[in-house]
Amino acid sequence: MSSETLTAGGQSDDTTDIVNETLNLVNETFKATPQGQAVAYSSLVLMAVVPIMFGSYRSVKYLEEQQVSGEKPETITKKDAMKFPIIASGMLLSIYAFFKVFSQQYIDIAIGVYFFVLGVFAMAHIAGPFFKQLIPEAFPNCPYHLHLTEGDGESRCDLMDWSFDRKDLVTIAICAVIAGWYGLQKHWIANNLIGLAFAMNGVELLQLNSIATGCILLGGLFFYDVFWVFGTNVMITVAKNFNAPIKVVFPQDFIEQGIFGKHFAMLGLGDIVIPGIFIALLLRFDTSLKRNEKTYFYSGFVAYFLGLVATIVVMVVFKHPQPALLYLVPACLGVPLAVAYLKGDWETMFKYTDEKNWETGTEDKSEKKKE
Repeated sequence: MSSETLTAGGQSDDTTDIVNETLNLVNETFKATPQGQAVAYSSLVLMAVVPIMFGSYRSVKYLEEQQVSGEKPETITKKDAMKFPIIASGMLLSIYAFFKVFSQQYIDIAIGVYFFVLGVFAMAHIAGPFFKQLIPEAFPNCPYHLHLTEGDGESRCDLMDWSFDRKDLVTIAICAVIAGWYGLQKHWIANNLIGLAFAMNGVELLQLNSIATGCILLGGLFFYDVFWVFGTNVMITVAKNFNAPIKVVFPQDFIEQGIFGKHFAMLGLGDIVIPGIFIALLLRFDTSLKRNEKTYFYSGFVAYFLGLVATIVVMVVFKHPQPALLYLVPACLGVPLAVAYLKGDWETMFKYTDEKNWETGTEDKSEKKKE
């Protein structure tokens, strides 16, 4: 299920009952001040652009690491992109039916356990290097290696091959405390820490293999978002029952209540990750051009920022639900493609693939080793 939404307003004290699928303004019991809205929306925009910025650079590093190791990158292909809106629609309907059949209490328990595990490892992947630098050299570190296989002989395959050390265990313990904090208190700060980790991991690891694939994926999700928001009540029903850290939030009453604010503006992770993986691809394309400039990355990044601001403005002015990708997709696709056309890079852009870049990088490193 794609989670594209920016929500504002005083829903209730239980803010986690609303998942981010739509730009939505429901404000019958709470009137946010202009200052409160400005603080909340500015914070949401910041929490959107930061994971895209850092996740994009991490995606370049991730591709380089794969070149060094010789591991071929797994990317989203054109066929995957074409199927994605259909698969997402099927998942959405399945979750909708699931909520109709099973008790909300049991659903919350299952979702809580699932996202606790995902949240711990997502945060550890992002925060691990930072925590390791903080741990003193005198710390009694020791490496470990878990290797779990299935079968025997030629049919044997790896189920787990994980190398780690005690510093990694410290990181995991800290992240487990944060995930546990969210599970017990549902505090918005814990929610944001997990959500930002999910977003940054998504931008880094979900790699599109070409610009054409990105156009197909974003175009398909554009129509998916518009249809399920305006055409049915399925997405809203699922949104009201899916209790998980798949959004970033900020209280609109932060000025009055501080970190104890209870009336939140929300931005769905889909609004960050879906455009973000395309912007990360633009950065990898810029890197492949070897021009010492990041024209297409910055054009896509600025377009995303302006598209997100436009979405917020339309929502606040018209006070009506809006699919976020309705604005983000045209901006993130239109501006970089227009720049490529004007600079004469249109053909080069559409010929670029991560696979070719990976093969070239691998060959270059092999030649250097021989020398």
